[in-house]
Amino acid sequence: MARSVSYITGSQLFSLSRRPNIAVVDVRDDERSYDAHIAGSLHYASDTFINKIPNLIQDVKGKDTLVFHCALSQVRGPKCARRLVNYLEEIKEDVGIKNIYVLERGFNGWEASGRPVCRCTHIPCKGDGAEKI
Repeated sequence: MARSVSYITGSQLFSLSRRPNIAVVDVRDDERSYDAHIAGSLHYASDTFINKIPNLIQDVKGKDTLVFHCALSQVRGPKCARRLVNYLEEIKEDVGIKNIYVLERGFNGWEASGRPVCRCTHIPCKGDGAEKI
């Protein structure tokens, strides 16, 4: 099955974010540790992402939609999303992932538009530290 990477706006993600079949994947590196993040997001740093794809697939079992982002979603987010697509094409196994998106404008755009962010230090994020800025 050929998969592609599409873009999703912050508004679209916000309206879908409560659905149980969506996982948000934050691929920022060190900045996640001192910056906020999207509540409930998974953290897979871009510099080690390719080696941790099997872990990601386990962590998103039961999810059919993944949304990747980095700070601006111009390099790291799209690159990691494409790496996942390539990996899934190589293993030729249906792991249940049907949609792969990149968040337009990344985390910076999400936060700048006033959408809720989380400042917790839980790994993984439970989303209980979300706040409206």
